[in-house]
Amino acid sequence: MILFTYLIADNKYPIVLVHGFMGWGSDEMAGYKYWGGKNDFEGYLRNKGFEVYTASVGPVSSNWDRAVELFYQIKGGQVDYGLGHAEQYGLDQKPPEKIFTGLYPQWDHDHPVHIIGHSMGGQTARMLQYLLENVIYQDEDESIPEKSLLMGYIHAGWIHSITSISTPHNGSTLSDIITKGIPILQDFIGVAAVVGNNFYDFDLQQWGFEKKEGETWAAYFRRMREHKAWGTKNMSAWDLSLEGARELNTITPANSSIYYFSYSTSNTHLDSASGFYAPNETMSLILRANARIMGRNKAYWTDGSATDSTWFENDGIVNTISQFGPTSGLNGADPIAEYRKDELLIPGQWYHIKTINMDHKAPIGHGLYDENDVQEMLKLFDDHCNLLWSLPEKE
Repeated sequence: MILFTYLIADNKYPIVLVHGFMGWGSDEMAGYKYWGGKNDFEGYLRNKGFEVYTASVGPVSSNWDRAVELFYQIKGGQVDYGLGHAEQYGLDQKPPEKIFTGLYPQWDHDHPVHIIGHSMGGQTARMLQYLLENVIYQDEDESIPEKSLLMGYIHAGWIHSITSISTPHNGSTLSDIITKGIPILQDFIGVAAVVGNNFYDFDLQQWGFEKKEGETWAAYFRRMREHKAWGTKNMSAWDLSLEGARELNTITPANSSIYYFSYSTSNTHLDSASGFYAPNETMSLILRANARIMGRNKAYWTDGSATDSTWFENDGIVNTISQFGPTSGLNGADPIAEYRKDELLIPGQWYHIKTINMDHKAPIGHGLYDENDVQEMLKLFDDHCNLLWSLPEKE
């Protein structure tokens, strides 16, 4: 049990929650929270004394676009995806609909933040790290820097820690199914039937894609799936793949001034008769077919190398082995260690805290029908936020 409390915290930096693929903001889904479901994890943590904010970035967008949106959502201002990036993919560089007042406008080196990302949100946090640490150029020969607040300057020390929950750091062997939204579509259509069609937004204004007046949500979803963006690398499909994750891991190694933590999830077991992994009875019915596919099938990188049986264990969406931390970068793996509460923590390496025996959505409160499970997850978040606030302040 972690004994630190916010009253004796070594830092009180704000904590920003970043949702994953197909996630949503606090004012969407008719009050059904991404972080908590029928419960409100953000509200719970605020009542515990923590300064917590919930971000809402593009649910199917690339990690680049999501990270840019996350920056301006925290800091405030007009979203600017970068001239070079916009020209490469045919985007609106500065969509007028995406201007934010800022969740934490004083954010800078002296006022850093902790970021907790679920699923793809953990990748997005690391892409934001990359954009903060590097000057981004408009042109291939790197002679003209971008002119935005984010990309035109180096912002060292703005992130104090990154925590990932169920994140596909090295991709998912189910990425093709994930990016088509199949596992979650049934959930959303059910909610749409109850609350109407204006409960969700794909936030793809940079692609010129918006919901039409009178368009049903199901038709909106189908039209989004047919969008030309899916054929590019500037969409979640690429980032969640083995190759896309390898690219992110190559450009964004662990930073020696940032603390890193990971939680993994597993809700499958080894079937001794077949040698494959099968879903547990507690796994969501919607995810079980995915779990069986992942529990027996290999996937390949473009160089011909393949995953092996260590990738079979999964949570219905992401392979458990992919959740510990980034290991597939071309420059080598990030250092990863098992967390021990009495050990001195050092920045620049990942601490894997635990593997949670739940499916992919359960740690953030979805599909938890037992009150004991709900309380277990609330305590996990409370303990982890205490851990984050126990970290030394920036020098």
